[in-house]
Order: sequence, then structure tokens, then C-alpha cells
Amino acid sequence: MAPPLQPLVHVLADAENPYQVLKWLRRSPAAHLVRRLALSPEALSHEALDALPQRAASAYVRGLLVTAGILAPRDENLALLTNYVTRTVADLPARQANLIRPFAEWHIVRDARRRSLRGRYTYAAYKGDYGNVTAAIDFLNWLDSQSLNLRRLQQLHLDTWATNRPSLRARAIPFLRWGIARHLCPPDLVIDRPDSQLPGNFQAEDDAREELARCLNDAKLPLDVRIAGALVRLYALPLTRIVELTTEHISHDREHTYLKVKQHPFLLPPKLAGLIADQIRCGTPGHSTATEPRHLLPGQSPGRPRNPIGFADTLRHHGLSARAARNTAMLNALTDLPPMIIADLLGIHPKTADRWAALAGNNWSEYVSSRT
Repeated sequence: MAPPLQPLVHVLADAENPYQVLKWLRRSPAAHLVRRLALSPEALSHEALDALPQRAASAYVRGLLVTAGILAPRDENLALLTNYVTRTVADLPARQANLIRPFAEWHIVRDARRRSLRGRYTYAAYKGDYGNVTAAIDFLNWLDSQSLNLRRLQQLHLDTWATNRPSLRARAIPFLRWGIARHLCPPDLVIDRPDSQLPGNFQAEDDAREELARCLNDAKLPLDVRIAGALVRLYALPLTRIVELTTEHISHDREHTYLKVKQHPFLLPPKLAGLIADQIRCGTPGHSTATEPRHLLPGQSPGRPRNPIGFADTLRHHGLSARAARNTAMLNALTDLPPMIIADLLGIHPKTADRWAALAGNNWSEYVSSRT
């Protein structure tokens, strides 16, 4: 083993089941990639790994190297965005690249870096920024197909594109605003953002209680499914936030266990606290460094959380919806607490909490009067 990779030997040797490690070394594509790196120690960098085809094996190996302390930790969600922008811009025609590069790098990526520094750049945020860049490229491709450019763009053209791209119209708004601010297109253009739709998918109260009881008591369900299902139903947390939870979010006193989502801790019921304690105790060794908090719900790659999209499918496979259950839990919470408190506890925008409160038949006046 090359000297720079020696710490990886200790990580593999510390595994509880050596037979699983032997199986991994013999058959895993990730192990084959480690062999290649052992022959080329100069490739032991994030930049060198970024240059490889981005497959599951390279993500897994990167996690292993970070876990072993060979590579420094980084914000992988931000890295997904920056790598996507770099690869995509390089493949664009020059006339498009001259627009997409400054928009993506100086507007989208720069804002993502700010959020990353505040610890708020999640996988969902990456998907949103990815969609904004994709919509901008699609719009420029459409302009080319119509023999148009931004300076000749008219509202009729914009409306035609937006009508034919209903899934992209809202995502194109950042690019349009960016172009107007830099005088690249006429200043009076606008894409009407569709009105935010209130959720219409809910659970019956009896079903919600029954599923919560399953999460807390059914030992046949996987432990991570039980924990996520209970957090959704008790605290209306979205899966995108649940998968980002780490051991740092869990605290204890002499009698109780708490979960801190934003600023204030939730009191966990004893059964759910016990499930989380079991998950922390039985978590896969090697999925985090000693100095980094460990994800409560680790993904397949070391140091990375579960993918919320795939996790939603897993919950659905076990008969536990995520969206409908969260919608019902949110309505129940707003019947007991003012929307301002919910916004503060869950870290959602006050306007979002207000919309939910209107749906629940609640409003801000109760909170204002209680504070008065």
C-alpha cells in the first residue's frame, strides 16, 4: 500500500466483520478504483477524483478517503453543483457558454457558497440550483432554434417558451432577472410565477395515528424507516431535512432526549429517543471521522446521508407515505401552535407558515394577541 493510503488500512482493519471487507476488496468496483489510486498516489485529491466519471464507486471511494483522513472534508452538495457547472459549460457552444458561465458561476454558485458557509446547502438546494441552470440552457437552446437572441427577445416569445415548458418556467426566472439586471434583454419582460398551490394530499387522522404507532412499535420495519417515519408524523419534518440530521442535533439531560432542528430543541418521546439511540449505537463504523458529526441516517457512501428521493421510495415500499403524512402533521401542529412558532421551530419561511395557517383556519392574530 502506498504510504499516503496507509490510514485506509486502519479503517478497513477496524471493521467489525472482516468477511464483508474481504468480499468488498474482491468484488467491489470501488475497491478496484482504490487499487488504481494505490498505483498513482498523485491522484489522491478531490480534483483528481472529480475528473473521473462520477459514478457510485467514485463517490464511495471519496467518502472512504475522507473518513480515513486522507482527503479533507468538503461540502459534497456544493461540489455536485460546481462540478456540474464546470462539465456542462465546457460542452456548450461558445455563444451559450458566454452567458451560462457568468450566470452559473457568479450568480448561482456564488450564492450556493454563501449558503454552504452557513451550513444550509442541502441536497434539495443543489437540485434547485441544478434546475435553474438546466432551465437557462434549455431557454437558450430554444432561442437558437427560433433564430432569436436575448436582445431581440419579446414578451410573446417568452410566453410561448413558458407555455411549452411548464416544468421549467419557474426555474427560468432567475436567469431572466439576471439578464435584465445586466441589460442583456429588454427590461419589461416577465415570466408569471404560478401561484403557490396549497397541498391537497392528506391522511385521515386514524391512518396517521396507526402509521405513527407502526413506526414506534413495529420491530419488523427497518430502524431508519421507523425513525424517519416517526419524525415526519410527529414534527412535520421533510425528508430533505431529516437526512441531514447528525449526532450533533441530539442532546440529553438527566431525564430526556432532545432533537434540535434549527435553534430550539424538540422533546423526543421515550420510544423515539430509544430508536435513535439504537441507530447511533449500531451505525455503520467508518461512516464518519472522529471529529465530524455522524449522520443519523447514513447513505451507502461513507460520510454521506441517505438520498431523500430514494428514501421516500423506501418509505413508500413499507406503506409509509412521506408527503401526505407531513401535510397532516403540519396542519395538526398549526392547530396547537401559532404559525410564527412553527416557522421558528421548523426553520420554514414565515410566509410559508402563514399559508399553512390559512389552510388550517388559523392566523397571526392569535399570536400577536398572546404576545401583547
